[in-house]
Amino acid sequence: MKKLDDIPCGWAPSSDALYRGYHDHEWGVPERDARALWEKFQLDGHQAGLSWITILRKRETMREEFDGFEPEKIARWTQKRIDKAMKNPGIIRSPIKIAATIRNAQVYLDMAERGEDFSDYVWSFVGDKPVVNQLEHWKKVQAKTALSEQIAKDMKKRGFKFCGPVIVYAVMQAMGMVNDHEVRCPRHKEIQKLEKAARKAG
Repeated sequence: MKKLDDIPCGWAPSSDALYRGYHDHEWGVPERDARALWEKFQLDGHQAGLSWITILRKRETMREEFDGFEPEKIARWTQKRIDKAMKNPGIIRSPIKIAATIRNAQVYLDMAERGEDFSDYVWSFVGDKPVVNQLEHWKKVQAKTALSEQIAKDMKKRGFKFCGPVIVYAVMQAMGMVNDHEVRCPRHKEIQKLEKAARKAG
């Protein structure tokens, strides 16, 4: 029998290898690469109104279609390029979401031109240190917080799209800005150890 602290978060069923793999290896791991972090925001933006497993199943195809989520490439998309993407059944074929991704790429590059690193910008809201929550059950997690509302408001002011407080909090969880693994989940402590090791090495 597994010990209580060996049980993973209840939202990650072992019956779905893709979902479980995401939980065990990605979700909540602190991400500080600016491009990779920007990609997370775009994927969560595309998730709006859909389930996350839908995005996971389409993620690799979306990465291929969206030029590896390289802002420099997406910012130059023309209507012809948008039309090409809209023919791909492997992505979320939403003209509004695609337009938002292009706009977000442009804002990302505008920030870079002003000397602002996107990762530094996002992490500055928590002083570059993850918030470690103590969730007893994943269903008790908040959909948004005062901090996610603050970040969403600032991002919208900068021109970013599809960055409401619920989407922002989902990214905060995924990128490890907040550790929302259940306290009984092995990843709750493992991620803290990863963060400490990274800080020591850096």
